[in-house]
Parts: sequence; C-alpha cells; structure tokens
Amino acid sequence: MGSEEGSLGEKLLEEEETEPQPGGSVRVLQKGNGRALPFCRKICFAVGGAPYQMTGNAIGFFLQIFLLDVVQMEAFYASLILFIGRVWDAFTDPIVGFLVSKSRRTRFGKLLPWILFSMPFGVASYFLLWFSPSYTMSWKYSFFWYLMTYCAFHTCMSCFHVPYSALTMFLGGGQCDRDSATAYTMVIGSLYFLCSLILLLGVKEHTGCFAPKDHFHMSYVTGLKLVMSHKPYLSLTFGFLFISLAFQLVQNNFALFCTHAAGLGNHFQHIIFVILVSATVMVPFWQWVLVKFGKKIALFVGLIWYIPPLIIIATVNGNLPVIIVMAIAAGVSLAVAFLLPWSMLPDVVDDFRAKNPHCVDLEPLFYSFYVFFTKFAAGASLGFSTLCLQPGSCEYISAVARTLKVLIAPVPITLLLIGLIIFYSYPINEARRKELKMELEGVVKSWEVELEENTL
Repeated sequence: MGSEEGSLGEKLLEEEETEPQPGGSVRVLQKGNGRALPFCRKICFAVGGAPYQMTGNAIGFFLQIFLLDVVQMEAFYASLILFIGRVWDAFTDPIVGFLVSKSRRTRFGKLLPWILFSMPFGVASYFLLWFSPSYTMSWKYSFFWYLMTYCAFHTCMSCFHVPYSALTMFLGGGQCDRDSATAYTMVIGSLYFLCSLILLLGVKEHTGCFAPKDHFHMSYVTGLKLVMSHKPYLSLTFGFLFISLAFQLVQNNFALFCTHAAGLGNHFQHIIFVILVSATVMVPFWQWVLVKFGKKIALFVGLIWYIPPLIIIATVNGNLPVIIVMAIAAGVSLAVAFLLPWSMLPDVVDDFRAKNPHCVDLEPLFYSFYVFFTKFAAGASLGFSTLCLQPGSCEYISAVARTLKVLIAPVPITLLLIGLIIFYSYPINEARRKELKMELEGVVKSWEVELEENTL
C-alpha cells in the first residue's frame, strides 16, 4: 500500500508544472527539535485552543435557545441561520487551509501570524453575535444581522483554528509529546483574548522534521488529490464524520429535548454543566488509556460507552437524578470524541510524510479538510433536525416529544456504530506508529547523506 501511494504522489508531481525555489538543486534539511516538548509550551498550546472549544460549546448548546427565547425569532429562521452558518463555515476551512499552505514564512512562522491577525476580529464578531438589535429593527434585518455575524464569526474561527490545529505538527518533540499537547487543549479553559495572547507568546513554531529549501510549489488540485488519496486519512476522516454527526445531533437537540420531551427545561444548564465537567475531568484518564493500550482501543471503548447513557436519557421521563448520573457517563465519552480523533490525525500526517517524503507543506490541507467534515456534520445534523421537527411549531405535543427522543438516541447510536465500523479498518495501530518513527528517522538520515554528498 505504501509503495502504491508513494508512486501516486510522484506521478502527480510529475504531472504538475513545478518551479523550484531559488537556492540550488540540493535539498537543504532543517531538522525539528528532537528534545522532549517542555511542559510550559504544552500549557501555552493548550490555552490557545480554549477559545475554539469554549465558543463552539456555547454556540452549540445556547445559540438556538438565544434566538428563540431572547430574540423571539421564529424557529424556521433560527434553524436557517444555524444551517447556513454551518455550511458557510464548512466551506471556508479548505479555502483557509490552502491559503495558509501558500502563505510566506515569517520570522514568527507561517501559522502564528494567521492566529494573531484573526484573533481581534473573532473577539468582535463573537460579542456581536450575542447582541440583540431586534428591538430596534424589523425581523428581516434581524435575520440578516445574525446570519452575517454568525458567518463572520465562523470565518474568523477558521482563520484561527485551521493554523492552530496544523501547529500540532510543528511544536517540536515526538509522537508522545503531540498526544499529550492535544490532551492539554481539552482541559484548559480561559478567555479568548488571553488564550490567544498566551499561545502567541509561549509557543515557538518549528519548521518540522524535514523541510527542503528548494521545495516545489504545488497547485491546490494536486495537493487535494494527494491528501484525499491517502487511505488512512480517508478512514479516519469518514469515521470521524459519522462520530461527529452523532455527537452534533445530540448537542443540537439537547436543549429542545430537555424542554419539550423530558420536562427539564429549568435544569438544562445544570445538566450541560455536569456533562462538560465530566468530559474535562476524564481527559487525563483517556490520555493514560491511549498511552497504555493504544488509541484505537481507547476510541472503541470510549465511544461504545456513550450508547447506554443515550438510551436511558431518552427513555426516562423527567427523572432528574437519573439523567444527572447519565450525563456524567455521557461526559466520559464526550472526552473521547474531543481527544482521540485529533490525537490520531498527526499519526496520519506522519504516515503520509513517510510514504511521500517529497511532498511538503500539505499539513494545513490535512487539518482544514478534517475540520471541514466536522463542520459539515454540524450543518447536516441541523438540517436533518429542522426537517424532522417541522420548525414553527415547538409546542409540547406527543409527536414533537417522540421525534426528539429519536433524535437523541436511536439516530445518534446508528451513526456511532457506522463510524466505529469505518474506524475498524483504520490501519495505524501502535506497531505501525513505531514503524513510522523509524521510517521518518530513515528519511531524515537519507537526506543528510544526500546533502553531504552534494556539498563535497
């Protein structure tokens, strides 16, 4: 499989009209920092990821309720805003990934400047999103106000999160350091501005394990073909797509479920708080599990654990103590959904590097399309929920309650099982990770020998 994918990459590069950068025909090797990643840098990197996690959870759980109850917008238009915004968000990620991969490297790197300049616009658009001008304008202007601010916020977050997630590959250190840095991002929480500032001041962007000086400029189409022809990436991405659909479907409908099906609308925020606290507390445990038993085993155990809480939450009626206990159990699996897929993506990128050592600067494309499928899952779940609930009539009737129960348990469980079937074919296990480490070291050594021979 490796030779086939490697030959495909070489063939695509031969078909591509390339122009080497000035500086000679010899590949100049720039080795990354092989030392262990400092604890302080892990913390700074983790703090930098908090804005995306915090704002995403706040919008996912509360924006729909805000538009319906505070803005007093009709359910159809509120759902339309959320759906269009998610679709817009999904398509901005690959575009931003391409622009990031083509941007020039500065003395601060090529990823950190994107984070710096998108940060103030993200802060402004997020605050405007929760501003309610509906008392001074008609419902039409109110609709377009929230649609534009929602799309603007997601555009800024794409410019922030795509380079931030790709920065995982350029922190320095090795596989274990990247895994623990990813785990730290799921634990830390703080303010948007403060988090971005700490990230910019505390993290140094490395050039990676190897970066040829005379690298070839690759078109967007060629880079996309290379990325989407990588089989481990396809397995991980499509498995993650169905897992995200399952979790997004629960998240998007949980507020309506508590209000109109479970009769616990007054306790909704408390249940959400319990889920998020449980997820945060369990991240270190799952980090230990993936180190001890491997990522694939941790993924399967953690996601299967999500099924019983969903069934019990959907079947009990208004029993707050039982739902609180099940919320704690659901938070355990939520930690896996947050941690494991993002921890597995660097392994896929390493696998691609080992099979295609001549292809560089494609990391933003890997991460941007990964994010694209996450956003696509959110938009698809919103659209599906809108169709099922027939927006405009959210009264407490038996038909709506039954539909919400189906959207909370049977449908997400089905999507979860499909995702797990796809993940079963994911080829990178712990043995393959060890092989990748040796293969990448071999690539670096071969380039060092080539460099020495050409400089004699």
